[in-house]
Amino acid sequence: MRTVDLIQRKRDGEELSVEEIALLVNGYTDGSIPDYQVAAFLMAVYNNGMTDREVSAMTDAMIASGESVDLSEIPGLKVDKHSTGGVGDKTSLIAAPIAAAAGVVVPMISGRALGHTGGTLDKLEAIPGFRTNLTIEEFRAQLATHKLAFIGQTDEVAPADGKFYALRDATATVESIPLIASSIMSKKMAVGLDAIVLDVKVGSGAFMKRQVEARKLAQMMVGIGRRLDRRVQALITDMNQPLGYAVGNALEVMEVSQTLQNAGPTDLTRISVELAARMIFLGKMAASLDDARKLAEQKIVDGSGYRKLKEVIQAQGGNPQVLDRFELLPNATGVREITAPRGGYVSAIDAEEVGRAAMMMGAGRTTKEDGIDPAVGIILEVKVGQRVDAGSILCRLYYTSEEHVEEAAETVEDAFRMAATPPDPRELILEVVS
Repeated sequence: MRTVDLIQRKRDGEELSVEEIALLVNGYTDGSIPDYQVAAFLMAVYNNGMTDREVSAMTDAMIASGESVDLSEIPGLKVDKHSTGGVGDKTSLIAAPIAAAAGVVVPMISGRALGHTGGTLDKLEAIPGFRTNLTIEEFRAQLATHKLAFIGQTDEVAPADGKFYALRDATATVESIPLIASSIMSKKMAVGLDAIVLDVKVGSGAFMKRQVEARKLAQMMVGIGRRLDRRVQALITDMNQPLGYAVGNALEVMEVSQTLQNAGPTDLTRISVELAARMIFLGKMAASLDDARKLAEQKIVDGSGYRKLKEVIQAQGGNPQVLDRFELLPNATGVREITAPRGGYVSAIDAEEVGRAAMMMGAGRTTKEDGIDPAVGIILEVKVGQRVDAGSILCRLYYTSEEHVEEAAETVEDAFRMAATPPDPRELILEVVS
């Protein structure tokens, strides 16, 4: 059957067979189906969705496009953590070292920035010398020695997803629930994992804007894991304002260091501890979830999570001193302050607008070919619910080129909402799906 016929059927809302999904995935992977046809298929999926059978077929085809990574020779349960993407979301760089310090083996298959959201690999590559392009042999060796390794998409691990992942960003199809589910789970299932903890973001700064959509995505991914005999837990967490205060790659590495030294923002610390606790529990390093939380908190207080991240930075070619001496990270050359037009309470900070402003200055990608400027970003000075005076600083923009600063400043100004009375407090962790 011709590719155009499959696109047409999906456009019209029909269900494709397992074989037809495999044909599309394999054809795009080997280059026989061009970008423009797959882009049309992605938009058809975005508009019409996929059935559970189609999602499972797409996940299986992406896994089969490469090799499965056998980690069975490494002692211990292997547990990964993944976020669906948010603004200021650097929890992977906190939760993973905490869990590894507690004894869990953590093979982190991480992604890059998509749209207005950041990517773990881009944050890590802000560290001078840090290598994310480990070979599978290096990946295994590091896990055996350090219990934690960060790796990007490789030619071996679900290579089809690597191509689809980049094209989704350039075709405005990132938010598609079936595409997110198959993307995340294919690269996770291609590695010999025993369990996964998922952080499904919902709100203005997330791809899922409504909780019902986030729940559907969480349930879809948990279902894929269950069919493949893996333990999966998903947290649905709020992303209506940026997580923590830092947005931008090097700036977020700085905040990770502070958090692992027990001096981080309350919201970032809380969710990182909860994610780490669930990794520890699924990794059977604690008898109960409460015990796992206590152990995760201990790994922050005693500094072992912090030391674990430094150890892994050195193992992957980076300079671990960056966690102590921030001047060793890429630093911006210019600063722009955004001030409150009037006094009152901060009633909202639109996370998507903040993420877009950071992307304009070079912290994210508009197309899949774009580079990243690791130095640029935004530091919030306030959070939702705080009282501010007229003229007080709401945030600072850090940039290396003035080309888009004015546009970014206007975008950020629009992200802040003021009110005469404090807003009702929001829950950070909204529900658990398992």
